[in-house]
Amino acid sequence: RLQYLFQYLYYNGHMRLYRLALITLLLQPLAVWAIDLQPNDIVAPLPGKSHVMVSYVNSESGTYYANGSQSSRAFLKSPDISTQTAIMRLSTSYSLSDLPAISYIQLPYGSIKPSGSLTLFPGNTAADTGIGDLTFATAIWPYSNRETRKYFGVAGYLTAPTGSYNSQRMANMGENRYKSDIQMGYQQPLIGNLDGMVAIDTMWFGGNSSCSTSCFRTAPTTLNQKPLTTTQLGPIYKINQTYTLGASYFYVAGGATTIGNAYQNNVVNTQRFLLSGLAYYPFGRISLQYGRDMEIKNGFVETRRLAVRFTTEF
Repeated sequence: RLQYLFQYLYYNGHMRLYRLALITLLLQPLAVWAIDLQPNDIVAPLPGKSHVMVSYVNSESGTYYANGSQSSRAFLKSPDISTQTAIMRLSTSYSLSDLPAISYIQLPYGSIKPSGSLTLFPGNTAADTGIGDLTFATAIWPYSNRETRKYFGVAGYLTAPTGSYNSQRMANMGENRYKSDIQMGYQQPLIGNLDGMVAIDTMWFGGNSSCSTSCFRTAPTTLNQKPLTTTQLGPIYKINQTYTLGASYFYVAGGATTIGNAYQNNVVNTQRFLLSGLAYYPFGRISLQYGRDMEIKNGFVETRRLAVRFTTEF
C-alpha cells in the first residue's frame, strides 16, 4: 500500500547547509499501511477451498503536508508519485480445532515513480520496478454463524523484506524491513440485506538498518517506526445473488519515525474512504474499488486509488 521514505536531509552546497525533514509514502502490497478488507472478507470461509486472486492497483499521490500545513519547499510544490502494482495471492481454507480458518501468501510486482517537482531534489529520483515484499497471513474465526450472518475473526500477518530495495534510491518497491500485524473484525446484519462491518489492526515495524538516500543521508543509518493502528468500518449491501456494494471509512493513527537518534515528530493522522463493487459469477469474483484520502496531517495526499481484482477457485 505506500510507506514513509523521505525523512531527513543533510545537503551541503555552495558552502551552505540545508537541513530538511520530510515524509513520503511508498507503495505497499496491502495498500496504504492498513490491511484493507473487501466487503465480506470477515465472512468465515468454507473449509477445503483454494483460491487465487489477481489484483491490479493504480494510485496517484500529490500535495505534501507537514503537521497539517502544505509545504512551500520548491521540490514539494507540485509533487507526483505514481504507482502501479500487480498482486498475486494464493489462499487455502481449512478447519482448525473445528473453527474456520484460512491462510494465504501474497507477492506484488510493480513500479513506483516520483515525478513533478520531486525531480528537483538533488538525489536519485529514478523509478523503481520490481518485486515487492512477500506477505504471509492466517485468519481464524472464534465465532461464526451463517444463519444469523454474524462473524468475528482474528488474523495475523507477516511481511518479509524480499522486495526490490536500493539504499541509494529515493523510491523502492521493498522496505528492507519486517512488518507484522494483528487484526480483528466483526460483521453482522443491520437491516434486511444491509450488513455492517468494523475492523481494527495494529502494525509493528522492524528496523531498516540501511537507509541512506531514502532517508536523505550520505551514509547508511537506521530507520525505526512506532506501531500504526487502523480502524475501518462501513456498510455492505447485497443487491442480489450476483452483485454487492460496499463503502469503508478508514482512520489511521501512529507510525511516527526515528532516523538514527532523531525523532521526526511525524505522527500519522489520516482519514480516507474506499468504495467497492463486487460481482459473483460461476467462474469467479470480480471487484472494482475506488478510494482516496480525505484528510492527512503528515505525508503526501493520495488523490486516487483504483483497484481491479479477480478471484477464482482452483
